[in-house]
Amino acid sequence: MELFEKTGKMALGSRLRLLTSRITEDAARIYELYNVEFAPKWFPAFFLLSAEGEKTITEIANEIGHSQPSVSKIIQEMTTAGLVQENRESSDKRRNVVALTEKGAEIAKQIKVQCADVDAAIDSVIAEARHNLWEAIAEWEFLLDEKSLFRRVQEHKKLRESKDVEIVAYEEKYQTAFRTFNEEWISTYFKMEEADYKALDHPKTYILDKGGKIFVALYNNEPVGVCALIKMDDPEYDYELAKMAVSPKIQGKSIGWLLGQAVVNAAKELGANKIYLESNTALKPAINLYQKLGFKKVIGRSTPYERCNIQMELALKPSN
Repeated sequence: MELFEKTGKMALGSRLRLLTSRITEDAARIYELYNVEFAPKWFPAFFLLSAEGEKTITEIANEIGHSQPSVSKIIQEMTTAGLVQENRESSDKRRNVVALTEKGAEIAKQIKVQCADVDAAIDSVIAEARHNLWEAIAEWEFLLDEKSLFRRVQEHKKLRESKDVEIVAYEEKYQTAFRTFNEEWISTYFKMEEADYKALDHPKTYILDKGGKIFVALYNNEPVGVCALIKMDDPEYDYELAKMAVSPKIQGKSIGWLLGQAVVNAAKELGANKIYLESNTALKPAINLYQKLGFKKVIGRSTPYERCNIQMELALKPSN
């Protein structure tokens, strides 16, 4: 249809619904062709009962991928049509089971002949088509089970928006943002400590002049996130990733990831062997980000921060 040529893949759901409607209309006519009084929407539940015997509504819903209310309505309709009956000769009276009636069993025999013709007809369409829709549907179902369409759109949205984020080197004009973003998240979850005030009030003295770096994320030329690479006087670690903070007003644009990458790349350029960081396990998104960057948990180091309950490291060079 010309409409879908104009809308593109955005209308995938609408196009599939139209195709489903078209096939369902033909299915209703096919049942009439074989003189079977049957609604196409009943088929999955009816087939299951025919092939496997009595089932509870919950079992049917789970196996055919429908909601329980939807299955309940279908069972009510088939009960009215005389095809199924609830609690019919159930061996366990505590379970509300559904089974085919004699009429339902007779319809099942009739449908077997019809199904053979339908299978042959669909095979003929597959043979004429350039693509096997049946196999493609199975493949799409598998891929969407692995990662939903919503999640895929979410990832592409973040990727597109992240392209509008620019990571720049710290300048004095960003000092207020550096302090504000950090003070905001620290005060939300914990409390400001002496070490925080030193670094945030005097970043040039305590970070830059000692060989460290600070990066600022800009979105539409406005600072929205910060992160520091602090030089350590330590025999095991060269630098510490610290003071990462993103404005809560602009989450979901991969800003933390971009800042983290900038810090790691800077450490590599400076010839660092290992980067160290301290955090708290209550900050799950932050911990997930650090793990995504390659950091792994370490233990046994002292810390000036009361809030720290996890320490991590990233090895940039293979150990000898």
